[in-house]
Amino acid sequence: MEYLLDWTVAILTIMYAVILMAYRYWFGKMREFQFNQLVALSPENSATRFTVIIPARNEASNIKACVDSILNQDYPADAFEIIVIDDFSEDDTAFIVHALSQQYPQVRLLKLADHCKEGETLAYKKKAIEIAVAEAKGDWILTTDADCIVPTRWLLLYNAYIQANQPCFVAAPVMFIKTAGVLNQFQLLDFLALQGITAAAVGAGKHSMSNGANLGFEKTAFIAVGGYQGVDHIASGDDMFLMHKMKQTLHKPVGYLFHPDAIVLTAAMDTWKGFIMQRIRWASKSTSYKNTNIKLVLLLVYLVNLGLLSLTIMSCFDLYYLQSALLLLLIKTIFEYPFMIRIARFFNKQYLLPWFIVAQPFHIIYTTLSASLSFFKSYEWKGRLTVNR
Repeated sequence: MEYLLDWTVAILTIMYAVILMAYRYWFGKMREFQFNQLVALSPENSATRFTVIIPARNEASNIKACVDSILNQDYPADAFEIIVIDDFSEDDTAFIVHALSQQYPQVRLLKLADHCKEGETLAYKKKAIEIAVAEAKGDWILTTDADCIVPTRWLLLYNAYIQANQPCFVAAPVMFIKTAGVLNQFQLLDFLALQGITAAAVGAGKHSMSNGANLGFEKTAFIAVGGYQGVDHIASGDDMFLMHKMKQTLHKPVGYLFHPDAIVLTAAMDTWKGFIMQRIRWASKSTSYKNTNIKLVLLLVYLVNLGLLSLTIMSCFDLYYLQSALLLLLIKTIFEYPFMIRIARFFNKQYLLPWFIVAQPFHIIYTTLSASLSFFKSYEWKGRLTVNR
């Protein structure tokens, strides 16, 4: 019995290392999407009509910069529109968007309050997107968040990728905005790993992973799968659940727009409490995934981190466990670090790599904590308390 815990964690760590090698291989096979700007918008390749949907709640301090970044596109102004749907904001979000709509004909304001009462749904963001899609004039829907900044060739790249690959759904890269402080550095490192896994998994066609800050889908595809029907009782997951439905239902490709000029920047959490709440929110939808592969991978990641944390706690009573914990942590790090190098190069975040080893103990604690709490604890998001069911 003395060796049961460390041998169990050892076996789990080896399994984790094998999966990491697969992700690293898939990521290494990815090639930057190549396109010619002149060809992409030539008469033979007419511009795709886009509707950019931005669900917004209490985003008065961010929404103008987000909308401005979309308006500042290297793309025909008559080929896209922006729909901001206000989610019962208690600040000046709607007022700011209304003012922008008076100045720019591409900008439209919708209000969730005109379609439902607060408290009628658990999934406010899904409801907001469904309403906006119904009002959309574009053939393709792109979603981003109100605290995001999109690059100037964002629409151009999506247009070229769509015309080259004819997909029904496209995931694309997201990265946190760099600010000062330990919390920001930690979130950047953590998110870097998540984004690398997303790109590798989608690029290899293995998992349905995406981030609502930067994704696109055909409007007809959204209608064909019934929108969020069947997952509209789950507060989060407007991105991955929709992607999974399209991948399972439709006979068209699901792709990943792998290009540095497609990276959307988003704000990281500015407090540790906000960070943990965000991760609990992300983890809370994991039990509802229908994709068995991703559920098994998430379970393995959780068990490896839980096992390492347990060994560390046990070492307080028996130093034998400390030796096991350090050895397995070393193995984990050896397999993670080369993968992180490749991801950091794509996102131009190599300066974060020296902090990777230092952050390992904190990463193990937070991963175990947030995943565990997601099963039992409600979380607060955008001023709303959501109770996990």
